Amino acid sequence: MRVFVTGAAGWVGSAVTKELIQHGHKVLGLARSDATAEQITKAGGEVLRGDLEDLESLRKGAQETDGTLHLAFIHDFSNMTHATAVDRAAISALGEIVAGTGKPLIITSGSLIVANVDGAVATEDTDIDRNGPFDRWKSEDLILSLSKEKDVKGMVVRLTPTVHGDGDKGFVPGLIASARKNGAAIYVGDGSAQWPAVHRYDAALLYRLALEKGKAGAIYHAAAEQAIAQKDIQGLIGKVLNLPVESKSLEEALPKLGFFAHVTSMDKPISSEKTQKKLGWQPKELGLLADMEAHYFKETAQSKYNF
Repeated sequence: MRVFVTGAAGWVGSAVTKELIQHGHKVLGLARSDATAEQITKAGGEVLRGDLEDLESLRKGAQETDGTLHLAFIHDFSNMTHATAVDRAAISALGEIVAGTGKPLIITSGSLIVANVDGAVATEDTDIDRNGPFDRWKSEDLILSLSKEKDVKGMVVRLTPTVHGDGDKGFVPGLIASARKNGAAIYVGDGSAQWPAVHRYDAALLYRLALEKGKAGAIYHAAAEQAIAQKDIQGLIGKVLNLPVESKSLEEALPKLGFFAHVTSMDKPISSEKTQKKLGWQPKELGLLADMEAHYFKETAQSKYNF
């Protein structure tokens, strides 16, 4: 298949591009800069210049290919209303082109929007929380409504809050940088809040399998590990950096961790049992804690988040 990939040079998207090409697919990657275009080309993909707010470029990419993987997202936590609105407009534009064609349109969501009740493990069939601080859930509702009403072969891949691997610049490197800055590894409350996790290469494999085998209206969970306690994550950080590991109330943690005091206090375990069964997905890469020990404590490691 010739596949249109938004975010083809991103943290997950670059792994998806590599996975697709290694398994005989061709990639047309959306690029908004020369640097992004060069990265896609070096990976063996073709380049389509444009961006998420250039809807004509999105329509062109979907029109010229056999399926679309939509991974790009504006990760601006200071203006998430704009970011989520752009995401929905992009999905609508892509949906217009693939409606009635049988071409798969797979969008990306996050597992934090799932409505866990009292820390229970959520499945692919668990409803989403429509009362949270951000409205990214509307993108899921949109693609599922397009699948039902507009004959779009739409699917959702929910990524875990940390998609890890060597070179990660996300949440976990930010927590490590925060521990160095604060002189302590900090968790909220008793540290029992749990996060699922997935290695980016395992996530890339899931996107390919969804493209090849997925069904319209399906939701897939990219979770290789369903529940890792924040106390264990911070405990490892403290151990490796030889720093104290401290419990703080949410109010005490906010000045030190900022917004991510809220994020790390969320208890959001999820299962991927149904996903694995339906797609034959078998995660095989390092788990989060082992990956952290192997790659995350280099002096050169950085985070795109400021704590």
